[in-house]
Amino acid sequence: MRIRLPRTFAVFRKRLATALSGPQMLAFVPALTLAGFWLGGEAALMLVAVAAPVAWLLLGGMDAWIANAARGQQNGGLVGSDAFTAHADALRDELRGATMTSAIFAIELDEFSLLKDRFEPGAVDRVLKAVGDRIMAAAREQDTVSRIGDCRFGVCLEQVRHLDLESCIQLSGRIQQAIEEPIAIDGTSVYMSSSIGFCLLARAPRDTGRDWINGSIAALHEAQRRGPTSVRAYSTELHSRLKTRANLRDEVAAALERGQIQPWFQPQISTDTGKVTGFEALARWIHSDRGAISPAEFLPAIEDAGLLERLAEVMIYHAFTALKAWDSAGLHIPHVGVNFSGSELNNPRLVDKIRWELDRFDLTPDRLAVEILETVVTDTSDDTITRNINALSELGCRIDLDDFGTGNASISSIRRFGVGRIKIDRSFVMKADRDPDQQRMISAVLTMAERLDVETLAEGVETVGEHALLAQLGCDFVQGFGIARPMPFEKTLDWVRTHEAKLQEAPTIPTRKAKRG
Repeated sequence: MRIRLPRTFAVFRKRLATALSGPQMLAFVPALTLAGFWLGGEAALMLVAVAAPVAWLLLGGMDAWIANAARGQQNGGLVGSDAFTAHADALRDELRGATMTSAIFAIELDEFSLLKDRFEPGAVDRVLKAVGDRIMAAAREQDTVSRIGDCRFGVCLEQVRHLDLESCIQLSGRIQQAIEEPIAIDGTSVYMSSSIGFCLLARAPRDTGRDWINGSIAALHEAQRRGPTSVRAYSTELHSRLKTRANLRDEVAAALERGQIQPWFQPQISTDTGKVTGFEALARWIHSDRGAISPAEFLPAIEDAGLLERLAEVMIYHAFTALKAWDSAGLHIPHVGVNFSGSELNNPRLVDKIRWELDRFDLTPDRLAVEILETVVTDTSDDTITRNINALSELGCRIDLDDFGTGNASISSIRRFGVGRIKIDRSFVMKADRDPDQQRMISAVLTMAERLDVETLAEGVETVGEHALLAQLGCDFVQGFGIARPMPFEKTLDWVRTHEAKLQEAPTIPTRKAKRG
Protein backbone atom coordinates (compact mmCIF):
# COMPACT_ATOMS: atom_id res chain seq x y z
CA MET A 1 0.00 0.00 0.00
CA ARG A 2 1.41 3.35 -1.09
CA ILE A 3 1.43 6.37 1.20
CA ARG A 4 -0.13 9.43 -0.48
CA LEU A 5 1.87 12.59 0.24
CA PRO A 6 0.30 16.07 0.27
CA ARG A 7 0.20 17.56 -3.21
CA THR A 8 2.46 20.57 -2.40
CA PHE A 9 5.09 18.37 -0.78
CA ALA A 10 5.02 15.93 -3.72
CA VAL A 11 5.61 18.75 -6.18
CA PHE A 12 8.45 20.20 -4.05
CA ARG A 13 10.00 16.72 -3.72
CA LYS A 14 9.86 16.14 -7.45
CA ARG A 15 11.44 19.49 -8.31
CA LEU A 16 14.20 19.04 -5.75
CA ALA A 17 14.93 15.52 -7.01
CA THR A 18 15.07 16.81 -10.58
CA ALA A 19 17.53 19.51 -9.54
CA LEU A 20 19.69 16.99 -7.68
CA SER A 21 19.71 14.74 -10.78
CA GLY A 22 20.62 17.44 -13.29
CA PRO A 23 24.03 18.21 -14.78
CA GLN A 24 24.53 21.14 -12.37
CA MET A 25 25.18 18.59 -9.61
CA LEU A 26 28.40 17.59 -11.35
CA ALA A 27 29.80 20.93 -10.07
CA PHE A 28 27.80 21.21 -6.86
CA VAL A 29 28.65 17.83 -5.25
CA PRO A 30 32.48 18.29 -5.37
CA ALA A 31 32.09 21.83 -3.94
CA LEU A 32 29.88 20.49 -1.13
CA THR A 33 32.36 17.75 -0.19
CA LEU A 34 35.29 20.21 -0.27
CA ALA A 35 33.38 22.63 1.97
CA GLY A 36 32.65 19.82 4.40
CA PHE A 37 36.34 18.89 4.55
CA TRP A 38 37.37 22.50 5.24
CA LEU A 39 34.78 22.95 7.96
CA GLY A 40 34.88 19.57 9.70
CA GLY A 41 37.84 17.62 8.42
CA GLU A 42 37.74 13.97 7.32
CA ALA A 43 34.73 13.12 9.49
CA ALA A 44 32.62 15.78 7.76
CA LEU A 45 33.93 14.62 4.39
CA MET A 46 32.79 11.02 5.09
CA LEU A 47 29.41 12.28 6.36
CA VAL A 48 28.78 14.29 3.19
CA ALA A 49 29.92 11.38 0.98
CA VAL A 50 27.40 9.04 2.65
CA ALA A 51 24.55 11.51 3.19
CA ALA A 52 24.44 12.89 -0.38
CA PRO A 53 23.47 9.63 -2.20
CA VAL A 54 21.07 8.67 0.62
CA ALA A 55 19.32 12.03 0.37
CA TRP A 56 19.22 11.66 -3.42
CA LEU A 57 17.45 8.30 -3.14
CA LEU A 58 15.02 9.45 -0.41
CA LEU A 59 14.03 12.51 -2.41
CA GLY A 60 13.21 10.39 -5.46
CA GLY A 61 16.40 10.84 -7.39
CA MET A 62 16.03 7.46 -9.12
CA ASP A 63 12.54 8.38 -10.33
CA ALA A 64 13.91 11.69 -11.58
CA TRP A 65 16.75 9.92 -13.39
CA ILE A 66 14.23 7.65 -15.13
CA ALA A 67 12.16 10.68 -16.04
CA ASN A 68 15.22 12.39 -17.49
CA ALA A 69 16.01 9.27 -19.47
CA ALA A 70 12.43 9.18 -20.66
CA ARG A 71 12.80 12.72 -21.95
CA GLY A 72 15.39 11.60 -24.42
CA GLN A 73 18.71 11.63 -22.61
CA GLN A 74 19.40 8.00 -23.62
CA ASN A 75 19.43 5.91 -26.82
CA GLY A 76 19.44 8.80 -29.28
CA GLY A 77 16.21 10.34 -28.03
CA LEU A 78 14.05 7.18 -27.79
CA VAL A 79 13.76 5.49 -24.42
CA GLY A 80 13.45 1.77 -23.82
CA SER A 81 10.09 0.17 -23.17
CA ASP A 82 10.89 -0.43 -19.47
CA ALA A 83 11.73 3.24 -18.91
CA PHE A 84 8.59 4.21 -20.84
CA THR A 85 6.45 2.01 -18.57
CA ALA A 86 8.15 3.39 -15.45
CA HIS A 87 7.55 6.94 -16.62
CA ALA A 88 3.86 6.23 -17.32
CA ASP A 89 3.52 4.65 -13.88
CA ALA A 90 5.17 7.62 -12.13
CA LEU A 91 3.16 10.16 -14.12
CA ARG A 92 -0.10 8.39 -13.36
CA ASP A 93 0.69 8.43 -9.64
CA GLU A 94 1.69 12.08 -9.76
CA LEU A 95 -1.49 13.16 -11.52
CA ARG A 96 -3.83 11.16 -9.30
CA GLY A 97 -6.38 13.63 -7.99
CA ALA A 98 -4.70 16.57 -9.76
CA THR A 99 -6.26 19.00 -12.23
CA MET A 100 -3.61 18.22 -14.85
CA THR A 101 -3.99 15.32 -17.29
CA SER A 102 -2.16 13.38 -20.01
CA ALA A 103 -2.55 10.72 -22.71
CA ILE A 104 -0.57 7.85 -24.20
CA PHE A 105 -0.44 7.13 -27.94
CA ALA A 106 0.43 3.78 -29.55
CA ILE A 107 1.60 4.14 -33.18
CA GLU A 108 2.26 1.19 -35.48
CA LEU A 109 3.43 1.17 -39.10
CA ASP A 110 1.01 -0.31 -41.62
CA GLU A 111 2.12 -3.23 -43.81
CA PHE A 112 5.52 -3.41 -42.12
CA SER A 113 5.99 -7.01 -43.29
CA LEU A 114 6.09 -5.81 -46.91
CA LEU A 115 8.87 -3.39 -46.01
CA LYS A 116 10.87 -6.22 -44.40
CA ASP A 117 10.38 -8.40 -47.48
CA ARG A 118 11.55 -5.63 -49.79
CA PHE A 119 14.63 -4.29 -47.99
CA GLU A 120 17.62 -5.59 -46.08
CA PRO A 121 17.57 -5.35 -42.26
CA GLY A 122 19.93 -2.35 -42.26
CA ALA A 123 17.62 -0.37 -44.52
CA VAL A 124 14.60 -1.33 -42.40
CA ASP A 125 16.42 -0.04 -39.31
CA ARG A 126 17.05 3.28 -41.06
CA VAL A 127 13.35 3.58 -41.86
CA LEU A 128 12.47 2.90 -38.22
CA LYS A 129 15.06 5.47 -37.09
CA ALA A 130 13.56 8.07 -39.45
CA VAL A 131 10.04 7.29 -38.22
CA GLY A 132 11.14 7.63 -34.59
CA ASP A 133 12.77 10.98 -35.31
CA ARG A 134 9.62 12.24 -37.03
CA ILE A 135 7.40 11.18 -34.15
CA MET A 136 9.66 13.06 -31.72
CA ALA A 137 9.54 16.11 -33.98
CA ALA A 138 5.72 15.98 -34.09
CA ALA A 139 5.51 15.66 -30.29
CA ARG A 140 6.60 18.33 -27.81
CA GLU A 141 10.15 18.43 -26.47
CA GLN A 142 9.01 17.44 -22.98
CA ASP A 143 6.91 14.47 -24.16
CA THR A 144 8.25 10.93 -23.88
CA VAL A 145 8.76 8.81 -27.00
CA SER A 146 9.69 5.12 -27.03
CA ARG A 147 9.88 2.23 -29.44
CA ILE A 148 7.71 -0.35 -27.69
CA GLY A 149 7.60 -3.05 -30.37
CA ASP A 150 9.00 -4.22 -33.68
CA CYS A 151 7.37 -1.38 -35.60
CA ARG A 152 5.38 0.18 -32.76
CA PHE A 153 6.09 3.43 -30.97
CA GLY A 154 4.65 4.98 -27.83
CA VAL A 155 4.21 8.64 -26.92
CA CYS A 156 3.38 9.76 -23.38
CA LEU A 157 2.35 13.40 -23.20
CA GLU A 158 3.79 15.45 -20.38
CA GLN A 159 1.03 16.75 -18.12
CA VAL A 160 -1.22 19.49 -19.51
CA ARG A 161 -4.13 21.39 -18.04
CA HIS A 162 -6.61 20.68 -20.86
CA LEU A 163 -6.73 17.65 -23.18
CA ASP A 164 -9.75 16.23 -25.02
CA LEU A 165 -10.52 13.80 -27.84
CA GLU A 166 -10.27 16.49 -30.51
CA SER A 167 -6.79 17.52 -29.35
CA CYS A 168 -5.62 13.90 -29.39
CA ILE A 169 -7.08 13.32 -32.85
CA GLN A 170 -5.28 16.42 -34.14
CA LEU A 171 -1.98 15.25 -32.68
CA SER A 172 -2.55 11.79 -34.20
CA GLY A 173 -3.09 13.40 -37.61
CA ARG A 174 0.08 15.45 -37.22
CA ILE A 175 2.08 12.31 -36.39
CA GLN A 176 0.58 10.42 -39.33
CA GLN A 177 1.39 13.25 -41.74
CA ALA A 178 4.99 13.35 -40.51
CA ILE A 179 5.38 9.58 -40.99
CA GLU A 180 3.87 9.68 -44.48
CA GLU A 181 6.58 11.97 -45.86
CA PRO A 182 8.86 9.97 -48.22
CA ILE A 183 11.97 8.38 -46.72
CA ALA A 184 15.03 8.03 -48.97
CA ILE A 185 16.55 4.54 -48.68
CA ASP A 186 19.17 3.19 -51.10
CA GLY A 187 18.15 5.67 -53.78
CA THR A 188 14.47 4.78 -53.42
CA SER A 189 11.67 6.77 -51.82
CA VAL A 190 9.81 4.69 -49.23
CA TYR A 191 6.31 5.71 -48.22
CA MET A 192 4.95 4.51 -44.89
CA SER A 193 1.61 5.00 -43.17
CA SER A 194 0.52 4.30 -39.61
CA SER A 195 -2.46 3.43 -37.44
CA ILE A 196 -2.82 5.06 -34.02
CA GLY A 197 -4.65 4.28 -30.80
CA PHE A 198 -4.64 6.59 -27.80
CA CYS A 199 -5.85 6.49 -24.23
CA LEU A 200 -6.68 9.58 -22.19
CA LEU A 201 -5.60 9.34 -18.56
CA ALA A 202 -9.17 9.93 -17.38
CA ARG A 203 -10.31 6.85 -19.34
CA ALA A 204 -7.36 4.59 -18.57
CA PRO A 205 -8.24 1.11 -17.27
CA ARG A 206 -7.29 0.02 -13.75
CA ASP A 207 -4.44 1.63 -11.79
CA THR A 208 -0.97 1.18 -13.28
CA GLY A 209 1.09 2.71 -16.04
CA ARG A 210 1.18 -0.67 -17.76
CA ASP A 211 -2.63 -0.72 -17.81
CA TRP A 212 -2.62 2.78 -19.28
CA ILE A 213 -0.25 1.71 -22.06
CA ASN A 214 -2.32 -1.42 -22.70
CA GLY A 215 -5.37 0.80 -23.11
CA SER A 216 -3.67 2.69 -25.95
CA ILE A 217 -2.56 -0.61 -27.54
CA ALA A 218 -6.14 -1.95 -27.34
CA ALA A 219 -7.30 1.20 -29.14
CA LEU A 220 -4.54 0.64 -31.72
CA HIS A 221 -5.76 -2.90 -32.40
CA GLU A 222 -9.28 -1.58 -32.89
CA ALA A 223 -7.92 1.00 -35.34
CA GLN A 224 -6.08 -1.71 -37.28
CA ARG A 225 -9.29 -3.70 -37.57
CA ARG A 226 -10.79 -0.69 -39.37
CA GLY A 227 -8.00 -0.56 -41.93
CA PRO A 228 -4.72 1.31 -42.52
CA THR A 229 -4.28 4.91 -41.28
CA SER A 230 -7.19 4.61 -38.82
CA VAL A 231 -7.24 6.34 -35.43
CA ARG A 232 -9.21 5.11 -32.43
CA ALA A 233 -9.57 6.16 -28.78
CA TYR A 234 -9.82 3.84 -25.81
CA SER A 235 -13.21 3.82 -24.07
CA THR A 236 -15.20 1.70 -21.65
CA GLU A 237 -17.30 0.50 -24.61
CA LEU A 238 -14.15 -0.65 -26.36
CA HIS A 239 -13.07 -2.43 -23.19
CA SER A 240 -16.39 -4.27 -23.07
CA ARG A 241 -16.11 -5.27 -26.73
CA LEU A 242 -12.57 -6.52 -26.22
CA LYS A 243 -13.66 -8.55 -23.20
CA THR A 244 -16.57 -10.03 -25.15
CA ARG A 245 -14.24 -10.79 -28.06
CA ALA A 246 -11.76 -12.51 -25.75
CA ASN A 247 -14.53 -14.61 -24.20
CA LEU A 248 -15.84 -15.50 -27.66
CA ARG A 249 -12.34 -16.47 -28.77
CA ASP A 250 -12.07 -18.98 -25.93
CA GLU A 251 -15.58 -20.28 -26.51
CA VAL A 252 -15.22 -20.68 -30.26
CA ALA A 253 -12.04 -22.75 -29.81
CA ALA A 254 -13.93 -25.16 -27.56
CA ALA A 255 -16.92 -25.24 -29.95
CA LEU A 256 -14.65 -26.13 -32.85
CA GLU A 257 -13.21 -29.11 -30.99
CA ARG A 258 -16.64 -30.26 -29.78
CA GLY A 259 -17.95 -30.35 -33.34
CA GLN A 260 -20.46 -27.52 -32.84
CA ILE A 261 -19.10 -25.65 -35.89
CA GLN A 262 -19.95 -27.52 -39.07
CA PRO A 263 -20.64 -26.68 -42.72
CA TRP A 264 -24.06 -25.83 -44.05
CA PHE A 265 -24.44 -26.24 -47.78
CA GLN A 266 -25.77 -23.76 -50.34
CA PRO A 267 -26.57 -25.14 -53.81
CA GLN A 268 -25.21 -23.81 -57.09
CA ILE A 269 -27.24 -24.46 -60.24
CA SER A 270 -26.68 -24.22 -63.98
CA THR A 271 -28.51 -21.44 -65.82
CA ASP A 272 -28.68 -23.68 -68.91
CA THR A 273 -30.23 -26.79 -67.37
CA GLY A 274 -31.31 -25.72 -63.88
CA LYS A 275 -29.54 -28.78 -62.46
CA VAL A 276 -27.50 -28.70 -59.26
CA THR A 277 -23.84 -28.46 -60.22
CA GLY A 278 -22.37 -28.23 -56.72
CA PHE A 279 -22.65 -26.92 -53.20
CA GLU A 280 -20.62 -24.37 -51.29
CA ALA A 281 -19.72 -25.35 -47.71
CA LEU A 282 -20.29 -22.42 -45.34
CA ALA A 283 -19.26 -22.55 -41.67
CA ARG A 284 -22.14 -22.32 -39.20
CA TRP A 285 -22.11 -22.32 -35.39
CA ILE A 286 -25.26 -23.36 -33.58
CA HIS A 287 -24.65 -22.30 -29.97
CA SER A 288 -26.34 -24.30 -27.22
CA ASP A 289 -27.62 -21.14 -25.50
CA ARG A 290 -27.48 -18.34 -28.09
CA GLY A 291 -28.68 -20.29 -31.11
CA ALA A 292 -27.19 -19.52 -34.52
CA ILE A 293 -24.21 -17.14 -34.31
CA SER A 294 -23.38 -15.07 -37.39
CA PRO A 295 -20.18 -16.04 -39.26
CA ALA A 296 -19.32 -12.32 -39.27
CA GLU A 297 -19.11 -12.61 -35.49
CA PHE A 298 -17.33 -15.92 -34.93
CA LEU A 299 -14.98 -16.12 -37.94
CA PRO A 300 -12.87 -13.15 -36.71
CA ALA A 301 -12.71 -14.88 -33.31
CA ILE A 302 -11.40 -18.03 -34.99
CA GLU A 303 -8.80 -15.94 -36.80
CA ASP A 304 -7.79 -14.20 -33.57
CA ALA A 305 -7.37 -17.60 -31.94
CA GLY A 306 -5.14 -18.78 -34.81
CA LEU A 307 -7.54 -21.62 -35.68
CA LEU A 308 -8.30 -20.95 -39.35
CA GLU A 309 -6.32 -24.01 -40.43
CA ARG A 310 -8.17 -26.16 -37.93
CA LEU A 311 -11.47 -24.80 -39.25
CA ALA A 312 -10.42 -25.68 -42.81
CA GLU A 313 -9.64 -29.24 -41.71
CA VAL A 314 -13.10 -29.56 -40.14
CA MET A 315 -14.79 -28.11 -43.23
CA ILE A 316 -12.92 -30.39 -45.64
CA TYR A 317 -13.69 -33.47 -43.56
CA HIS A 318 -17.43 -32.76 -43.43
CA ALA A 319 -17.53 -31.65 -47.08
CA PHE A 320 -15.93 -34.90 -48.24
CA THR A 321 -18.23 -36.86 -45.95
CA ALA A 322 -21.19 -35.10 -47.60
CA LEU A 323 -19.90 -35.96 -51.09
CA LYS A 324 -19.69 -39.65 -50.21
CA ALA A 325 -23.20 -39.53 -48.69
CA TRP A 326 -24.66 -37.87 -51.82
CA ASP A 327 -22.96 -40.52 -53.96
CA SER A 328 -24.41 -43.29 -51.79
CA ALA A 329 -27.87 -41.71 -52.08
CA GLY A 330 -27.63 -41.78 -55.89
CA LEU A 331 -27.46 -37.98 -56.22
CA HIS A 332 -25.12 -36.45 -58.78
CA ILE A 333 -23.30 -33.60 -57.04
CA PRO A 334 -20.18 -32.86 -59.11
CA HIS A 335 -18.23 -30.96 -56.47
CA VAL A 336 -18.30 -29.01 -53.22
CA GLY A 337 -16.60 -25.65 -52.68
CA VAL A 338 -14.54 -24.90 -49.56
CA ASN A 339 -13.15 -21.45 -48.74
CA PHE A 340 -9.40 -21.17 -48.11
CA SER A 341 -7.90 -18.14 -46.37
CA GLY A 342 -4.45 -16.70 -46.90
CA SER A 343 -3.11 -18.29 -43.71
CA GLU A 344 -4.26 -21.75 -44.83
CA LEU A 345 -2.79 -21.29 -48.29
CA ASN A 346 0.49 -20.30 -46.63
CA ASN A 347 0.92 -23.80 -45.16
CA PRO A 348 3.74 -25.60 -47.03
CA ARG A 349 2.04 -28.95 -46.29
CA LEU A 350 -1.39 -27.94 -47.60
CA VAL A 351 -1.24 -29.89 -50.88
CA ASP A 352 -0.09 -33.05 -49.09
CA LYS A 353 -2.96 -32.72 -46.60
CA ILE A 354 -5.53 -32.29 -49.38
CA ARG A 355 -4.11 -35.23 -51.34
CA TRP A 356 -4.23 -37.42 -48.21
CA GLU A 357 -7.85 -36.49 -47.49
CA LEU A 358 -8.88 -37.21 -51.09
CA ASP A 359 -7.24 -40.64 -50.90
CA ARG A 360 -8.82 -41.24 -47.50
CA PHE A 361 -12.33 -40.66 -48.90
CA ASP A 362 -11.53 -42.19 -52.31
CA LEU A 363 -12.48 -39.02 -54.14
CA THR A 364 -10.99 -37.51 -57.29
CA PRO A 365 -9.48 -34.00 -57.00
CA ASP A 366 -12.09 -32.44 -59.30
CA ARG A 367 -14.72 -33.04 -56.59
CA LEU A 368 -13.11 -30.21 -54.53
CA ALA A 369 -13.51 -26.58 -55.56
CA VAL A 370 -10.90 -24.45 -53.77
CA GLU A 371 -12.50 -21.03 -53.22
CA ILE A 372 -10.01 -18.18 -52.86
CA LEU A 373 -10.93 -14.58 -52.11
CA GLU A 374 -9.95 -12.14 -54.82
CA THR A 375 -8.19 -10.02 -52.18
CA VAL A 376 -5.87 -12.96 -51.41
CA VAL A 377 -4.89 -13.24 -55.08
CA THR A 378 -4.48 -9.46 -55.39
CA ASP A 379 -2.44 -8.90 -52.23
CA THR A 380 -0.26 -12.00 -52.19
CA SER A 381 3.45 -11.71 -52.82
CA ASP A 382 4.14 -14.95 -50.96
CA ASP A 383 5.75 -17.71 -53.01
CA THR A 384 4.22 -20.41 -50.79
CA ILE A 385 0.66 -19.23 -51.53
CA THR A 386 1.39 -19.08 -55.25
CA ARG A 387 2.93 -22.56 -55.26
CA ASN A 388 0.05 -24.04 -53.28
CA ILE A 389 -2.66 -22.63 -55.54
CA ASN A 390 -0.84 -23.79 -58.69
CA ALA A 391 -0.13 -27.20 -57.15
CA LEU A 392 -3.82 -27.68 -56.23
CA SER A 393 -4.77 -26.73 -59.79
CA GLU A 394 -2.24 -29.21 -61.21
CA LEU A 395 -3.56 -31.86 -58.81
CA GLY A 396 -6.94 -31.48 -60.50
CA CYS A 397 -8.86 -29.37 -57.97
CA ARG A 398 -11.12 -26.63 -59.27
CA ILE A 399 -9.93 -23.09 -58.48
CA ASP A 400 -12.75 -20.58 -57.91
CA LEU A 401 -11.97 -16.88 -57.54
CA ASP A 402 -14.45 -15.65 -54.91
CA ASP A 403 -16.00 -12.17 -54.56
CA PHE A 404 -14.74 -11.14 -57.99
CA GLY A 405 -14.87 -7.37 -58.47
CA THR A 406 -13.88 -6.44 -54.91
CA GLY A 407 -10.11 -6.94 -54.96
CA ASN A 408 -8.90 -5.61 -58.33
CA ALA A 409 -7.38 -8.89 -59.49
CA SER A 410 -5.63 -8.51 -62.83
CA ILE A 411 -6.23 -10.73 -65.85
CA SER A 412 -2.67 -11.99 -65.48
CA SER A 413 -3.51 -13.11 -61.93
CA ILE A 414 -6.42 -15.18 -63.22
CA ARG A 415 -4.06 -16.93 -65.60
CA ARG A 416 -1.18 -17.17 -63.13
CA PHE A 417 -3.28 -19.02 -60.54
CA GLY A 418 -5.08 -21.34 -62.95
CA VAL A 419 -8.52 -19.96 -62.05
CA GLY A 420 -11.27 -22.03 -63.67
CA ARG A 421 -14.27 -20.00 -62.51
CA ILE A 422 -14.88 -16.49 -61.23
CA LYS A 423 -17.67 -15.84 -58.74
CA ILE A 424 -19.23 -12.44 -59.44
CA ASP A 425 -19.76 -10.54 -56.19
CA ARG A 426 -23.26 -9.81 -54.92
CA SER A 427 -22.64 -6.06 -55.22
CA PHE A 428 -22.76 -6.43 -59.05
CA VAL A 429 -25.77 -8.75 -59.03
CA MET A 430 -28.06 -6.73 -56.77
CA LYS A 431 -30.97 -5.16 -58.72
CA ALA A 432 -29.28 -6.05 -61.98
CA ASP A 433 -32.68 -6.71 -63.60
CA ARG A 434 -33.63 -3.05 -62.97
CA ASP A 435 -30.33 -1.17 -63.17
CA PRO A 436 -28.74 -0.69 -66.64
CA ASP A 437 -25.37 0.20 -65.10
CA GLN A 438 -25.32 -3.12 -63.24
CA GLN A 439 -26.20 -4.92 -66.46
CA ARG A 440 -23.33 -3.29 -68.32
CA MET A 441 -20.88 -4.23 -65.55
CA ILE A 442 -22.01 -7.86 -65.57
CA SER A 443 -21.86 -8.00 -69.38
CA ALA A 444 -18.28 -6.71 -69.31
CA VAL A 445 -17.25 -9.37 -66.75
CA LEU A 446 -18.97 -12.14 -68.72
CA THR A 447 -17.33 -11.03 -71.97
CA MET A 448 -13.90 -11.03 -70.32
CA ALA A 449 -14.51 -14.48 -68.84
CA GLU A 450 -15.64 -15.83 -72.23
CA ARG A 451 -12.46 -14.57 -73.90
CA LEU A 452 -10.37 -16.17 -71.14
CA ASP A 453 -12.36 -19.42 -71.34
CA VAL A 454 -13.26 -19.11 -67.65
CA GLU A 455 -16.63 -20.13 -66.20
CA THR A 456 -18.77 -17.66 -64.25
CA LEU A 457 -21.03 -17.93 -61.22
CA ALA A 458 -23.13 -15.08 -59.84
CA GLU A 459 -23.37 -14.90 -56.05
CA GLY A 460 -26.22 -13.50 -53.99
CA VAL A 461 -29.00 -14.06 -56.52
CA GLU A 462 -32.19 -13.30 -54.61
CA THR A 463 -34.96 -12.69 -57.14
CA VAL A 464 -36.42 -14.41 -60.19
CA GLY A 465 -35.64 -11.28 -62.21
CA GLU A 466 -31.96 -11.38 -61.33
CA HIS A 467 -31.83 -15.10 -62.13
CA ALA A 468 -33.51 -14.62 -65.50
CA LEU A 469 -31.31 -11.69 -66.51
CA LEU A 470 -28.09 -13.53 -65.61
CA ALA A 471 -29.19 -16.52 -67.64
CA GLN A 472 -29.98 -14.33 -70.64
CA LEU A 473 -26.63 -12.54 -70.40
CA GLY A 474 -24.81 -15.87 -70.43
CA CYS A 475 -23.70 -16.37 -66.82
CA ASP A 476 -22.99 -20.08 -66.37
CA PHE A 477 -24.11 -20.66 -62.76
CA VAL A 478 -26.03 -18.91 -60.00
CA GLN A 479 -26.14 -19.16 -56.21
CA GLY A 480 -28.07 -17.26 -53.56
CA PHE A 481 -31.15 -17.03 -51.39
CA GLY A 482 -33.32 -16.93 -54.53
CA ILE A 483 -32.20 -20.50 -55.20
CA ALA A 484 -31.90 -21.76 -51.64
CA ARG A 485 -30.51 -20.67 -48.29
CA PRO A 486 -27.60 -22.58 -46.74
CA MET A 487 -28.89 -25.74 -45.06
CA PRO A 488 -27.51 -28.53 -42.85
CA PHE A 489 -26.47 -31.67 -44.69
CA GLU A 490 -29.49 -33.74 -43.65
CA LYS A 491 -31.81 -31.30 -45.46
CA THR A 492 -29.83 -31.32 -48.73
CA LEU A 493 -31.05 -34.79 -49.72
CA ASP A 494 -34.73 -33.85 -49.79
CA TRP A 495 -33.99 -30.45 -51.30
CA VAL A 496 -32.08 -31.92 -54.26
CA ARG A 497 -34.78 -34.52 -54.95
CA THR A 498 -37.52 -31.88 -54.77
CA HIS A 499 -35.55 -29.53 -57.03
CA GLU A 500 -34.93 -32.25 -59.62
CA ALA A 501 -38.63 -33.10 -59.62
CA LYS A 502 -39.53 -29.46 -60.31
CA LEU A 503 -37.15 -29.38 -63.28
CA GLN A 504 -39.42 -31.77 -65.13
CA GLU A 505 -42.13 -29.10 -65.28
CA ALA A 506 -40.05 -25.89 -65.35
CA PRO A 507 -39.86 -23.88 -68.61
CA THR A 508 -36.45 -23.42 -70.20
CA ILE A 509 -34.99 -19.90 -69.87
CA PRO A 510 -33.40 -18.85 -73.18
CA THR A 511 -29.75 -17.91 -72.71
CA ARG A 512 -27.28 -15.99 -74.80
CA LYS A 513 -25.35 -19.24 -75.33
CA ALA A 514 -28.49 -20.99 -76.56
CA LYS A 515 -29.19 -18.14 -78.98
CA ARG A 516 -25.66 -18.34 -80.33
CA GLY A 517 -26.11 -22.08 -80.87
